[in-house]
Amino acid sequence: MKYFVHDKALVESSKIGNNTRVWAFAHILPGATVGSECNICDNVFIENDVVLGERVTVKCGVQLWDGVVLEDDVFVGPNATFTNDLFPRSKKYPEQFAKTIVRQGASIGANATILAGVCIGKNAMVGAGAVVTKNVPPNAIVVGNPARIHGYVTSKPAAASVPQKSPSQMPEEFKSLTGTTLHRMPIITDMRGSLSSGELAKMLPFIPKRYFLVFDVPNKEVRGEHSHKQLHQFLVCVKGACSLLVDDSVHREEILLNSPNIGAHIPPMVWGVQYNFSPDAVLMVLASDAYDPDDYVRNYDDFLAMRGAV
Repeated sequence: MKYFVHDKALVESSKIGNNTRVWAFAHILPGATVGSECNICDNVFIENDVVLGERVTVKCGVQLWDGVVLEDDVFVGPNATFTNDLFPRSKKYPEQFAKTIVRQGASIGANATILAGVCIGKNAMVGAGAVVTKNVPPNAIVVGNPARIHGYVTSKPAAASVPQKSPSQMPEEFKSLTGTTLHRMPIITDMRGSLSSGELAKMLPFIPKRYFLVFDVPNKEVRGEHSHKQLHQFLVCVKGACSLLVDDSVHREEILLNSPNIGAHIPPMVWGVQYNFSPDAVLMVLASDAYDPDDYVRNYDDFLAMRGAV
């Protein structure tokens, strides 16, 4: 093994990968595993039951306690804090410390706190100072205390190429890169109020067999986070607003549903997430078939595998 250790660092482990650099006052215990081409900066402490993949960067002042796993290409910013025991007591130890996993390509900002037992999804981004109390989905950007989803990395507005300032200027039909189709339905307004309608047989490749409404969703909560093998869905935010993320494993796009005359048709095998609900939001979903739990793909890695992306 060929790796660099600063003369003021203490490396007790023999499991250090090629071309890894360990800088001053870092301390790596005997049981730790550190992959190749990692950068372990000043004043980092790595306990025994810790595994780092390849090309991991751990900036100054970070402690990695038993149970922490950082997969390939993870970045950990300065003074980020990991925990491994939700109920710590002096001189009392659990039978096994909680596993905290940071998936491939994820980044954790400076001074963020990661509670024990959570999983940070692939390519996710944890903002500086965030306090992560539950699992972070792949590609999500989370900020705040407690951390909540603020957006998704590399996503773009689905209708970015459409010169629109309001829903009325959107074409009657617009197909996004993910295969999701946006539809503009007419709105008729007079002194009695407003009415919006759509002829589904003309707009959609299915006749709905089921509907459901999503409402009273706290702003910080996220819905969806799955795809379907066969099911088609048509989403309309009939009141208020919410953000829709669609992902076909290659493209990720953001769609703002903020008018009852805008509908989004999500075909099978497109990952969908709804978040940033306004307090008054009511999301109506029309489905092409009855509920079937076996039609759901709830794990993002499984979704990528089914799309042939891994």
